Amino acid sequence: MNETLQLLNKRRSVRAFSDKPIESDHLALLKEATLRAPTAGNMALYSIIEVKDQQKKHQLSILCDNQPMIEKAPLVWVFLADMQKWINYFTEGGSVQKGEQEHLASYRAPGLGDLHLCLQDAIIAAQNAVVAAQSLGMGSCYIGDVIEHFEETRDLLKLSHYTVPACMLIFGYPKSEKEGKLTPRCPQDAIFMEDYYHEPHLEQLNSAFSEHEEQRKQTRTLPFGNTGSLADYYYFRKHTSSFMEEMNRSTKVMFDHWCNH
Repeated sequence: MNETLQLLNKRRSVRAFSDKPIESDHLALLKEATLRAPTAGNMALYSIIEVKDQQKKHQLSILCDNQPMIEKAPLVWVFLADMQKWINYFTEGGSVQKGEQEHLASYRAPGLGDLHLCLQDAIIAAQNAVVAAQSLGMGSCYIGDVIEHFEETRDLLKLSHYTVPACMLIFGYPKSEKEGKLTPRCPQDAIFMEDYYHEPHLEQLNSAFSEHEEQRKQTRTLPFGNTGSLADYYYFRKHTSSFMEEMNRSTKVMFDHWCNH
């Protein structure tokens, strides 16, 4: 197996970091690798806020379901879906006026298709950063909760109209050199499908998630006195949780805000 595949297969989320600050050359390499990510039309429909202010880190840790590891992380990046820069480029650069003069396309406000592309660009860049960090001996962890409490996050980061959070990453050198146990993943035939969508049902799903369920059983973290299933675990812990309810509320507000021209 080559080095790249070894890197990808060994990567895991790291949530405990040492106090060592990120080395300047590592930060430069991390930024360079992040910017080499694929992007729709080479438009770079994303921006990244590096949160250095400790009070802002603290507020983000609270907004993201009270996770202290966020404010303790040496490096915090918020990836934004960003169409605002192109709207400014189109309007301030005169493209809109030129279009109107030549009876070409007049001004078009961004829609959900634009948002979808911006989100893709941001998350692809984030994954480049994750892999690059791993290669530099740094750990990382995605913080999906950054899409909660959109109104407060928007104000905290002073986001413009057509900029919304796509994801957040925290980075740092692992606190422990010991490599933790990798979490199981589904087998290939449970994910890869040929030609069309093959809707899985209970038998296939039990097989796909059997290793996950067995690991939960061994750590006695399944519900109902460890007699429940993995489906029970995620249904009660995630699917019907208060933070998922907030994520759905916040995301609706975020999307409505984007489309409110």
